[in-house]
Amino acid sequence: MSEDKEKNLMSMYRETRPREFFGEKSSTNHLAWSLLVILLALVFWLGVALSAAENQRYALQTRACQDRVFPAEIDTSCLKQVKSRDHWWQHVGHALVHLGA
Repeated sequence: MSEDKEKNLMSMYRETRPREFFGEKSSTNHLAWSLLVILLALVFWLGVALSAAENQRYALQTRACQDRVFPAEIDTSCLKQVKSRDHWWQHVGHALVHLGA
């Protein structure tokens, strides 16, 4: 008889319990969201790297960082801080449009 009372008492508590606790059960696909965040971070990083590479490539092509003392040499400190185009998206756009050239 005490087992029946205990079952009834526990069933009362189970019915009043909230259906879902935070973190207990989630309907969010965490793997998909994590992969999306990692993919977006990778795309951002590749965009920054592509912009910097195209900036330096275009500066070398236009001879914007030619050494003043030795004209055949390249000024590497200039190459690190040169802005050969006005905006970063111009570098990325030019690099993506002229992939094979």
